[in-house]
Amino acid sequence: MASPPRSVPNILITGTPGVGKSTIARLVADRTKFTWREVSKLAEEYSCLDEYDAEYQCPVLNEDKLLDIMEGLLAKGGNVVDYHGCEFFPERWFDAVFVVRTNNTVLYDRLAARGYTGKKLSDNIQCEIFETLLEEAQASYKPEIVMELQNEVEDQLQQNINTIIQWIERWKEENL
Repeated sequence: MASPPRSVPNILITGTPGVGKSTIARLVADRTKFTWREVSKLAEEYSCLDEYDAEYQCPVLNEDKLLDIMEGLLAKGGNVVDYHGCEFFPERWFDAVFVVRTNNTVLYDRLAARGYTGKKLSDNIQCEIFETLLEEAQASYKPEIVMELQNEVEDQLQQNINTIIQWIERWKEENL
């Protein structure tokens, strides 16, 4: 049996660590009263983290366990999901996917300020250079729902928030 259509959309905000996903997601959720779903925090809260990856200095995500938990959380819509990956989420969950991008110099400074070093720092910079997350989103979702946002300065941040909120308002008009 198909699930009933949502009255409000779910959106995914994805991109390389340090591009500003969480800031955008939090501010969009605040302005829309949507629920901000920080996947990293959900993974911690629901014990979806397995062994520790010493090379990248982070725990390994148990994707299957996380997806089982998120399924119910996203059913009714009204969620802003924030994560640095997207290919393992079911396509049916999202009505829009926003891929946040940042200039490599800005990204390097942001990640270095977070304490990223060595392979973790260089791999994340390369991920952004090679548009890995953008390509992942384009390969995982219908092209018409994937949108790219540049996010280096405050003006762009405000513009990105407004773009997403305008998209949500259009979605509501077209789907209700």
